[in-house]
Amino acid sequence: MTRPTRPLLMSLLIASACAAMNARAGVDLIAIGQLGGHGSDLSAATGTPLENGAPGNLLGGLGSGFAYAGCNSFVALPDRGPNAIAYKPAVSDTASYIDRFHGLEMQLAPSATGAALPFTLTPTLAATTLLHSGQPLVYGSGVAAGLPHGAPALNALNHTHYFTGRSDNFDSTRRSTDARDARLDPEGIRASNDGESVYVTDEYGPYVYRFNRKTGRRTAVYALPDAFAVTTPSADGNEEIAVNTSGRVANKGMEGLAISPDGASLFGVMQSPLLQDGATDAPYTRIVKIDLETGATMQFVYPLTNIGTAKKPKYPTVSEIVAINSHEFLVDERDGKGLGDGSTAVYKMLYRIDLAGALDASLVAGAGALAPYAVAKTPFLDIVAALNAHGIASNEIPAKLEGMTFGPEVMMGGVKRHTLFIANDNDFTPTVTDGLHPGGIENPNRFFVFAVDAVDLAGYVPQAFAKKNCR
Repeated sequence: MTRPTRPLLMSLLIASACAAMNARAGVDLIAIGQLGGHGSDLSAATGTPLENGAPGNLLGGLGSGFAYAGCNSFVALPDRGPNAIAYKPAVSDTASYIDRFHGLEMQLAPSATGAALPFTLTPTLAATTLLHSGQPLVYGSGVAAGLPHGAPALNALNHTHYFTGRSDNFDSTRRSTDARDARLDPEGIRASNDGESVYVTDEYGPYVYRFNRKTGRRTAVYALPDAFAVTTPSADGNEEIAVNTSGRVANKGMEGLAISPDGASLFGVMQSPLLQDGATDAPYTRIVKIDLETGATMQFVYPLTNIGTAKKPKYPTVSEIVAINSHEFLVDERDGKGLGDGSTAVYKMLYRIDLAGALDASLVAGAGALAPYAVAKTPFLDIVAALNAHGIASNEIPAKLEGMTFGPEVMMGGVKRHTLFIANDNDFTPTVTDGLHPGGIENPNRFFVFAVDAVDLAGYVPQAFAKKNCR
């Protein structure tokens, strides 16, 4: 009897798991909440218009990173700021937006009789915290791009050194993982168990930093292996890709972040494969485990499914990873289609993986060499199908569903159920006008809440937060 090839076997396993998933009734949408995208955040001092004319404190991008922090408290992370406005290709249209995270209170309460969904979610913006360093950072002169100096004016006023989204704020003589660089494109966030810190991933380096949750000051740097860095950084992402043969792909660096329930380890996932692994044409990306006590790292191989079929147009990216327990995770793999892209959402899937027994791929490079290291994956939730089932059209599903976290448990029909929150990055674009929405449509910061039966999340261990996290 001929044994199936590895790709065929993987396809058969996924098809079987899909059938099981489609029959599952224990994961369902129970609430939707939103914060409008036209308002400001709570940092009035940053409200001066940016180089591209956008307000410096526009409330947007809240789903780039999203994490539960205990009780009804969450933290939300915008990325590098409003750069959907074309104005300076030399800096990839980035501006001197000061990087920040927000504290949110999320009230989830039973809906009134007859409501479309069983629960009502009411998000409230509670805090805005600016990210900065206690040591001087490297900012760009702006001369090459015809821009002012890259250091924000607030540096001098507050006698500090803020991280910003502008892509020319780096030291060109060092690797992209130089911790002195002021440029920061934050994409993943998790709160520490003790409530004192947040951990943030970055696409530019890529980096993993720890910040004081109250003040926003950087308190630790977790070094990633040199193989993740580019040796010739550039303010122009396309140029950076062209002149490097190894390291992360520009704007596709470390995108998601998980923390183990005991708070001892972080797991950062790369949005796309490294250049030396085949870049965006390749089938395998990497997950990096970081021991927070020692800084030691391990690397695991995640196999991408969405690498090109008629149903799933080529768009191999991972947006988020969240811990089920110390070794199992949900991974958000998606296309970039939907509201905000002028297209229709097709492929936004959550997969379950288990790293127990997985081999460390730290010393391996290239798609062929990585293949034997790939971890198994099982479909967990088809987000597009789940939202369609509740009347949300595919062209109104946000293109960038990037933030994902477990939240507080809820009681439904006398049964306790887990909650899974998924948030979008609206690209700081509060209204979208395109061919599918010629009259314009609102594009707020949205939060989708799913209830999960215990049987469908076997082995789940919630993160062990201290009570003081409730603030």
